[in-house]
Amino acid sequence: METGEGADVPGGPLLCCASFNQDSTSLAVGTKTGYKLFSVTSVDKLDCIHDSAENPDVYIVERLFSSSLVVVVGQAMPRRMNVYHFKKGTEICNYSYSNTILAVRLNRQRLVVCLEESIYIHNIKDMKLLKTLLNTPPNPAGLCALSINHSNSYLAYPGNATIGEIIVYDANNLSTVTMIPAHDSPLAAITFNASGTKLASASERGTVIRVFSIPEGLRLFEFRRGMKRYVTISSLSFSPDAQFLCASSNTETVHIFKLEHHGPSGEEESPTWSAYVGKMFSAASSYLPAQVSGMMNQDRAFATVRLQTAGQKHVCALATIQKLPRLLVASSDGHLFIYNVDPQEGGECTLVHSHRLFGTDEQRQEVDGSDGMTVPPPCQSYAATVAMPVSGPVTATLTGYSEDGGAKKGEVIPEHEFAAGPVCLDDETEFPPINWCRAGSGSGRARRLREGNGQAEVSAAAGPGPQTKSN
Repeated sequence: METGEGADVPGGPLLCCASFNQDSTSLAVGTKTGYKLFSVTSVDKLDCIHDSAENPDVYIVERLFSSSLVVVVGQAMPRRMNVYHFKKGTEICNYSYSNTILAVRLNRQRLVVCLEESIYIHNIKDMKLLKTLLNTPPNPAGLCALSINHSNSYLAYPGNATIGEIIVYDANNLSTVTMIPAHDSPLAAITFNASGTKLASASERGTVIRVFSIPEGLRLFEFRRGMKRYVTISSLSFSPDAQFLCASSNTETVHIFKLEHHGPSGEEESPTWSAYVGKMFSAASSYLPAQVSGMMNQDRAFATVRLQTAGQKHVCALATIQKLPRLLVASSDGHLFIYNVDPQEGGECTLVHSHRLFGTDEQRQEVDGSDGMTVPPPCQSYAATVAMPVSGPVTATLTGYSEDGGAKKGEVIPEHEFAAGPVCLDDETEFPPINWCRAGSGSGRARRLREGNGQAEVSAAAGPGPQTKSN
């Protein structure tokens, strides 16, 4: 989810990276001067909940759900990962690796660090190194994905440097699950849905996006982003219910695809012109070459967004904010755009609000109100599609996540912004305790991990492993 390209922002620092947390309730951005965390639980207001200037040139910043744990990597020391309790302003621990850190992924069980040719898997509860995957195929972009559902804690990474093979690895049981031959060209983006049962991928060509079942690795859906040009897809993201998938690239268009299987009676239930044409194409495709028929059977975008700029890198996410489906787009020029998504009709999404990520609160509010990008509330026809009649109070929920560590698979808890219980883990008696790190040397000297037994063993051929420092 990192943006590898920054952009000079008038009145603000250079944006180095941007990432949404696991449930898209928070946005983290890295800059030339440090990093910032924003709460994304309201359309009209963007709250900066933390602003740090301790680490310059931050190119990786990842927050664990809505907890106080944040992982930061800066250009000054690209081999060192710092783990902070940002609400206390303290460092929990830091790790140094043998090469540049390219990506970090988190869930409530595992912390994964991706280097160009190796991957380190830590137990996030105590930061113990559980497994080192050595001699992985060259991965200069640090491409990897970790399921946020820790009962299905799957890790995906490229299995080949020249074609789009995906290795799916069980980060809980520390074993390889399957290899998926996803694309003919190298991978550009991969992501899991919230429950860890689907995996979406795109290649460097950027024309086709595929969705596979996990752990089986069977192809479920195939979407065509476009045919006229190759693009660089920078991010993929499922909606919380895995009914939609959004894709952003270096073009001005964000695509949203709907994951639905068209049954044999679908045309009879909705006898539209598009359904009639689709039926004709489906019938004709059996007489055409395999490559052409495959293109005709690929689904197109259900909804789209036309951004105001092209050539920049964007990070997108689908989320439920104030009980309505929204598309979030963070751009490398320092803006966050929020769009309404019509889940029934699709089409062109409506821009609801744009937020400036830099400057003081007053400056951001002034810019948000004067840059001309804020639009009136959505029309009544859109509201009618989402205002479904209910017999009782509405409670937004997310599936596939449970506070007990995933013991109850598929448990449903209230979404963060509507939860009555202590979902925000701020107190030191709550997660993350990091007991092993805190019990370490109080002198502040770095000490080397020594994992000599069982699954945590790293062979001598691996070279020096990560070093840790505890505070």
